[in-house]
Amino acid sequence: MSDLLAIRAAGSADATALAELIEYLGHPIDEETVRKNIAHLTAAGEAPLVATRDQTVIGLCGIHRMVTVHRPAPVGRITVLVVAESAQGHGIGRLLVEEAERRLRQGGCQIVEVTSNDRRTAAHAFYRHLGYERTSARFMKAL
Repeated sequence: MSDLLAIRAAGSADATALAELIEYLGHPIDEETVRKNIAHLTAAGEAPLVATRDQTVIGLCGIHRMVTVHRPAPVGRITVLVVAESAQGHGIGRLLVEEAERRLRQGGCQIVEVTSNDRRTAAHAFYRHLGYERTSARFMKAL
């Protein structure tokens, strides 16, 4: 792999590559929706992070900062993390998480949460390796 790796904020021009990465996770989505979501998140100050190698998008990490009634400081959340299959095993995920943590810390967060589907056991091992621990179960209901 080349050494021209960068982590930056996602832009609308990344929509095609990001839709492919999101679909790789099992969440079908069209480019236009991704483009709209990037614009909304950017306006809210929460632009997703992308990893690029030679200017090609190879990873995505969404971040969110929220104030809750039961915590003394904002809670950071990694909302999505995915690295292209061809780029896995080269530290890209770790770099994305480290940058997400840095930005969330700068935003006043004292903890970071991440949700990972029950079937993604390799992802669970990855998060544990980075110091994350399982603390709860998450429940969801479609409306």
